[in-house]
Amino acid sequence: MACSQPYCLLLQVQLVRIQLRVPEYGWTTQKVFHLLNALVCSLRCGSFLFRGQMEQLHPDAVRLVLFDLPGLLFFTTYTLLVLFWAEIYHQARSMPTASLRPIFIAFNALVYACQGGLWAYESMADSEGAERVSHFMSAGFLAAVSLCAAVGFVLYGGRLFVMLQRFPIESRGRKKKLREVGMVTSICAACFSLRAIMVALSAVDAQDLDLDVMDHPMLNIIYYALVEIIPSAWVLYILRKLPPKRTNQGYQSIPTR
Repeated sequence: MACSQPYCLLLQVQLVRIQLRVPEYGWTTQKVFHLLNALVCSLRCGSFLFRGQMEQLHPDAVRLVLFDLPGLLFFTTYTLLVLFWAEIYHQARSMPTASLRPIFIAFNALVYACQGGLWAYESMADSEGAERVSHFMSAGFLAAVSLCAAVGFVLYGGRLFVMLQRFPIESRGRKKKLREVGMVTSICAACFSLRAIMVALSAVDAQDLDLDVMDHPMLNIIYYALVEIIPSAWVLYILRKLPPKRTNQGYQSIPTR
């Protein structure tokens, strides 16, 4: 997980560059997206570096929160991108957008509340059978959440892609956006689908497929590389374009040809 540290640093540098370009716009979606990615990367790196100490934490609820929180934040980070695309699509179709952000916030709040209840139940499990049930429920819930994210990307990424295809004006900017939306949709849908499958398998066969770094270090390296590090690095590379620079006359326009 040593590659996570320079990657996290790059995210912070990119966030600072965006802030220097548009300081007066506050926390835009692009800024929040980069901030959450940096936070996820930092927490995941910390969970690997201090895994031994975390295993000794009490009460158990604290340990469970620290283990699962990076995955939940990763979900929030990329559903924020789905929200951004949904707003663009609804605006382009002259559809109301006022309800989109409240739905996004309410859905994420529900996910965290449900997971909080599962953390509490798992920490109070006082028998081997209860521990197995709590592990199955928690893993099943995380798999369902990941599947919802994949569906969101297919739904709104696909709609935005089709809308751009039908857009009548031919330009380099349009073609670039088509590639951008198509690639990000494919990467994120595949990433969350794989995550859902792996977490579901770990729920069914906790002994051989438990996603625990101390028991299965190689499995964990491959797993987190495929479902977090590589997809997020790829997406952030695709979405690397900074806001236009300010000039004395205002902001430079983004070229479309």
